[in-house]
Amino acid sequence: MTRTITRSYDDYAAATAVVEDLGAAGFSDSEISVIGRRGDDVDDSNAGEGAGIGAGVGGAAGLLAGLGMIAIPGIGPVVAAGWLAATAAGAAAGAAAGGIIGAMTSAGVDEKDAHLYAESVRRGGSVVSVRTSEARAVEAEAIMDRATPVDISMRRADYEREGWTQFDANATPYVRPSI
Repeated sequence: MTRTITRSYDDYAAATAVVEDLGAAGFSDSEISVIGRRGDDVDDSNAGEGAGIGAGVGGAAGLLAGLGMIAIPGIGPVVAAGWLAATAAGAAAGAAAGGIIGAMTSAGVDEKDAHLYAESVRRGGSVVSVRTSEARAVEAEAIMDRATPVDISMRRADYEREGWTQFDANATPYVRPSI
């Protein structure tokens, strides 16, 4: 039986480090996905840079070398690689409901959590997801949790205090408030 384990990270560098650690532990590129925002420099004009982004992270698994730019409705352009990225991009291109939500839920992520993960990417975070056997699930979780992922219960509560109820694929890309 296959399990999908997903974590959200506020920092793109943490997400790519998790991908590298998963690869070093023997998880294959076909099991790992990453979708994220590198920071404030991700915009439509960077769409051709995807492959170079992965090569520049240094020593990353082959998955990171294949990073590309995709546009996800409600999120905007992101760097992405792996099965989740391919499914989300295909769903977006086919105008399937939810794009990223549909990709996550079809992989076994709870719909309520999928909305939160999508919103987290919309707000500048990154998501790493692993599809693996039940036998390796605990190992994957340990690797992913070492990088201090977002506590999704607390993050959901934070978003809900702002009036958020669920990810909206028709929303404009999120712009962080100036401090």
